Amino acid sequence: MSDDGPIDPSTIGEADAPPIAEKPYKIIFEANKCIGAGKCAEVSANWDMDIVTALAKPVSYFIAEEELDHNLKAAEVCPAKKDRGVIHIVDRRTNKEIAPDPNGDGTLSVDW
Repeated sequence: MSDDGPIDPSTIGEADAPPIAEKPYKIIFEANKCIGAGKCAEVSANWDMDIVTALAKPVSYFIAEEELDHNLKAAEVCPAKKDRGVIHIVDRRTNKEIAPDPNGDGTLSVDW
């Protein structure tokens, strides 16, 4: 959370975004908190491990409905931040975080 209240997910990465109808979900990745465990890459084709940094990175930050399940699994298995994870998936139609959503209210749970 920022001092001004919750972070608005719609302000992050939308400049070059595909249409919402095409890719209704967005990944917000706290790369600076990634610990390089690689669990995300084990369960999702959208996640690679960078050979130079030894950290994860998404192939695409915007995903379609048919790509959602394995990206949700990647967010779920991420052990960073004491198992709270650093992979956040936002439904662009509602502007709510759907994973990991530790607060249960859809607010973006990044630690910036």
